[in-house]
Amino acid sequence: MKPVYCAILTCLLSLQVAAQLMDKRHPHTAADTLRGMLSPLRTSYDINYYHLDISLDIANQAIKGSNEFHFTATQRLSKLQFDLFENMDIEKIIFKAQQIPFTRKFNAVFVSFPQPIEKGSKEKFTVFYSGKPVIAKNPPWEGGFIFSKDKSGKPWVSVACQGLGASSWWPNKDHQSDEADSMLISVTVPKDLQEISNGRLRSKVEKPNGQLQYNWFVNNPINNYNVTLYVGRYAHWADQYAGEKGELSLDYWALKEDSAIAVPHWNADVKLMLKSFEHWFGPYPFYQDGYKLVQAPYLGMEHQSAIAYGNGFKKGYLGSDLSNTGWGLKFDFITIHESGHEWFGNNITTKDIADMWVHEAFTNYAEALFLESNYGKKAGAEYITGIRKNIRNDSPIIGTYNLNREGSGDMYYKGANLVHLIRQLINDDEKFRSILRGLNKTFYHKTVTTQQVEEYIIRQSGLNLQKTFDQYLRHTGIPTLEYQVYNGLLKYRWAADVKNFDMPVKVSLKPGNFSFIYPSANWKTIAADKSISNRSFKAEPNFYIQLKAVN
Repeated sequence: MKPVYCAILTCLLSLQVAAQLMDKRHPHTAADTLRGMLSPLRTSYDINYYHLDISLDIANQAIKGSNEFHFTATQRLSKLQFDLFENMDIEKIIFKAQQIPFTRKFNAVFVSFPQPIEKGSKEKFTVFYSGKPVIAKNPPWEGGFIFSKDKSGKPWVSVACQGLGASSWWPNKDHQSDEADSMLISVTVPKDLQEISNGRLRSKVEKPNGQLQYNWFVNNPINNYNVTLYVGRYAHWADQYAGEKGELSLDYWALKEDSAIAVPHWNADVKLMLKSFEHWFGPYPFYQDGYKLVQAPYLGMEHQSAIAYGNGFKKGYLGSDLSNTGWGLKFDFITIHESGHEWFGNNITTKDIADMWVHEAFTNYAEALFLESNYGKKAGAEYITGIRKNIRNDSPIIGTYNLNREGSGDMYYKGANLVHLIRQLINDDEKFRSILRGLNKTFYHKTVTTQQVEEYIIRQSGLNLQKTFDQYLRHTGIPTLEYQVYNGLLKYRWAADVKNFDMPVKVSLKPGNFSFIYPSANWKTIAADKSISNRSFKAEPNFYIQLKAVN
């Protein structure tokens, strides 16, 4: 992320619109289709397991190693596609002890097998590769590798590649729809440094020339952009949390020079966060792999079971309150937000990044739920309405399917306010909580579509929310309640992009009191207190809508 000295507004602009700006500046190309489309050469096989085994050449900012693909053929195939950026060299691909041919087009690689592989067969091949990966310009938004140094001048290395793609540094099927069921991550670094990756450390193996190999095993399904590494001079300490599924291991990794401040700072939030999120969302999804918080040379990322932290051990977002309410300074934004992605983003992962609002809207709302759990319902509601100032309403939240294109950065703040709005429409906090927990149970370790999430919420709530989803996700603007108050009567209707929009809303029919009304696209009239005027008429603040008085 941007340095501490950047203006918070500039940071927010990067956060919200980087992907969208890129979409406008770079027209869709054949390379975009190869990356974003689930062609038959990708759907013909299902990834079961990866073994990524690399050596890191820090001085030359280079990688050398291999990745072993274990897969099941979902249909008869003689050719398949995986992905690796074209600036990385493929030395050979080995299948059944033999070198097999491949071709490349942009960042896609096409492998041909000597004989057809039958449907249902389980096979494996290994890609040997090397090269200098993309260096991040502004991680994590403009991602890649980060070759940094700590305060004492020692190497401090990591990678953040969401959006850019995991295939920027290791060969894989680079599409969110197919997660490896498990994975072994082996990274070799100089022995005077520590290396941390996802999952649990299985072993450390001495290598020639003063090198040490770290072997981390991920027991649970993991999406490609979450696979990561951190290399530096780290201090490590461990703890446990008595969670809903038993004892959850907590592991903390901070640079040695920062460990004294890191211990009390992280202790202030982590267990409270786990208690809140398990209450609202259900058990932490990765007990087998544990929970790790790792200091990183960039602001943060939701790397599964190894959360990247770089918020300078400050409350808020780099010391600022994104809501301007004061509540944003009650917690460390990165600890809470990135950990929330363990449920929405890592447990529930969207098949296409066009649906990334599912990750960001619910996780952004998790910040408000953390406040509610610890400071009361009013605190959470004030925070979520406060962050509306960051909404741009510049383009739809849902992006372009099959082209590796996210939607508007409004997926964060507008998305969170959509979740909050749905909570108001459900009007039953226990039912709302059961839906959040049910999402994480029903789609446990699965990839999903927006439609699946919408259908689940509609079914479990018993409400017809489709037009609400359509308006807030698939259109740029928000609905406008047009109204006129005169002689003790309220005249009202919706003006919206969605045809026959008919969402209920709470308004002030009496001073200091809010009641549901049921607007449609046609004018309706209802009695209101005579003290209510066009000027004093209000919508209940928890409803993210526009009001427009008409004559």
